[in-house]
Amino acid sequence: MSSELKKNYIVQPGGKLQGHIRVPGDKSISHRSIMLGSLAEGITEVTGFLEGDDALATLASFRAMGVKIDGPEDGKVSVHGVGMHGLKVAKDDLYLGNSGTSIRLLSGLLSGQNFETTLTGDKSLSGRPMRRVTDPLAQMGAVIDSNEGKPPLTIRAGNALKGITYRLPMASAQVKSCLLLAGLYAEGKTTVTQPAPTRDHTERMLSGMGYEVDVQGDTVSVEGGGKLTATKIDVPADISSATFFMVGAAISEGSDITLTHVGINPSRIGVINILELMGANISLSNEKVTGGEPVADIRIKYAPLKGVNIPEDQVPLAIDEFPALFVAAACADGQTVLTGAEELRVKESDRIQAMADGLQILGIDAQSTADGIIINGGVIGSGEVESHDDHRIAMSFAMAGLQAGGTIQINDCANVATSFPNFVGLAKEAGLDIDEVDE
Repeated sequence: MSSELKKNYIVQPGGKLQGHIRVPGDKSISHRSIMLGSLAEGITEVTGFLEGDDALATLASFRAMGVKIDGPEDGKVSVHGVGMHGLKVAKDDLYLGNSGTSIRLLSGLLSGQNFETTLTGDKSLSGRPMRRVTDPLAQMGAVIDSNEGKPPLTIRAGNALKGITYRLPMASAQVKSCLLLAGLYAEGKTTVTQPAPTRDHTERMLSGMGYEVDVQGDTVSVEGGGKLTATKIDVPADISSATFFMVGAAISEGSDITLTHVGINPSRIGVINILELMGANISLSNEKVTGGEPVADIRIKYAPLKGVNIPEDQVPLAIDEFPALFVAAACADGQTVLTGAEELRVKESDRIQAMADGLQILGIDAQSTADGIIINGGVIGSGEVESHDDHRIAMSFAMAGLQAGGTIQINDCANVATSFPNFVGLAKEAGLDIDEVDE
């Protein structure tokens, strides 16, 4: 949730990143552990839960719908599942803060309930497009009122859902997951085909809780009417949060940092693939599978980077990591070109434009295009940049300080708490000279 008090970051130039650190738990998996744990039969024990504002908004919503949830305490949460049909009407609207994942996945899940719910959010969330989920849900029989395709969303009660076959117009794990969750309550089969692979945490967790999911290449199907069984979920560290430190180490001479127990789900490792393409020195160790999710320790040592044409097949696998990757591109030798990333324009902010504007302020030649950006590597200077209340923009520009010629001030950083509580503390511990100041 956006704070009334403005928080800015002041980053002094120089430094290097060293040591072993564990970043907070994966946001995508934390959301889903609460959602599916609530619908399961039995108690789902979660460890490594991300205690950030976004995941806490999901947790608060299910509490409001009558689910007993113990915690979170030191990343531990116990979800006392109420079964597929045990949710109750909330006394008030469900406020989801800044969380696009919450509102889109809940739209599907709540379309199958026998009560009406209104989903609201903060200013940023209230400007995000929702027709990408409400249109296909309407095809399934859901009745959802919106503000011209944007939140708040009111999901009407008791409409019988029918399974549909749907081809996603763009690769989106949120839309895919929304329709699969609605499909749990639909008559017959719901089938979603995606144009490119997207993160598959929903499918993995459904399977882990005993719900049959049929995956055939780019097509995922579920039959309505099944049940979920509680399980133990160990949430790995979030690769999106690890990305900031990976980029920071890749661009600052003398850096050598190890990020422990990071999720390396194949649908999420675009950032590793792209950084390696740029020449980064990355190695994985302690690889294992926990709760159906592959994890590893990721070690990054400084190495000179070179500009690249980013392969379009990597774009959906790194969609949240591009703001940080743009900072890597700014420090690389030569030109980096991104295409096929229109989705970045409708995140918490228009991330392409926000990063292009900020990089230009810092003296980098960065030109936005309709579906991407062209960045010519150079020397990062100093200046005051806007995060537009976007947590990933704020943390990306913070890491730019490692290579900056002077102080960088980043405005409106309160929303970093949505995904990365204690970012400033952990970044300082690793070697970044950063302070948070209230305005």
